[in-house]
Amino acid sequence: QLVAYEVKRMKAEEGNKQKILRHIKELAEKLYKNENPYPAVTMHKVQKPTEGCHLRLHQRPFPRLDEGTVQWIIDQATAKLQTAPPAVKAEKKCMVPSGPPIAAILERNGNALANSARRLEVVRNCISYVFENKMLEAKKLFPAVLRAMKGRAARQCLTQELHLHVQQNRAVLDHQQFDFVIRMMNCCLQDCTAMDEHGIAAALLPLVTAFCRKLSPGITQFAYSCVQEHV
Repeated sequence: QLVAYEVKRMKAEEGNKQKILRHIKELAEKLYKNENPYPAVTMHKVQKPTEGCHLRLHQRPFPRLDEGTVQWIIDQATAKLQTAPPAVKAEKKCMVPSGPPIAAILERNGNALANSARRLEVVRNCISYVFENKMLEAKKLFPAVLRAMKGRAARQCLTQELHLHVQQNRAVLDHQQFDFVIRMMNCCLQDCTAMDEHGIAAALLPLVTAFCRKLSPGITQFAYSCVQEHV
């Protein structure tokens, strides 16, 4: 429905924060009502006795309950429940027109796509700097790379770039390179969701058994020893 009816309205609202917020609020209310169609049932609160009431001298005895009246109230409630309409609302089906062509929406997302391409470029550049031992340049880009790891495309890009370096027999790293690669892998795995388990996490598996550093003659540390705590 948004795609069909609201594109013109969205274009008209661009640049006006108040209108955009009002629109979002309306949407939020619709979504909330859709998820919670029935108002919350009010619970009858039974008042607790006040502190020290048991010390009072004149205590009124609890009245005797009339069995017939209690039964009558129960029967009334049961009869009401039997005649009540079913709790589930019947779904109303409606046809929604296709709306404007997708191109009109993609124009608006042009900036987002450009941003995404820039992020991937930053990830590629940083990895190149690490493997070329240009550590100062890598350090400058590193915070941006860690931020980019929030996006799935950047996580995928990281695995692809590291895979290329393994193929070029550049898996044995010095200490600084090893540290950079491990931090990127950890950040990538930290932001992985269950959806990434058989994609990005699986793609990292052969990489963490390939990248390593020499700690001393005859002793090699592999990357998996530093990232194996992730679920």
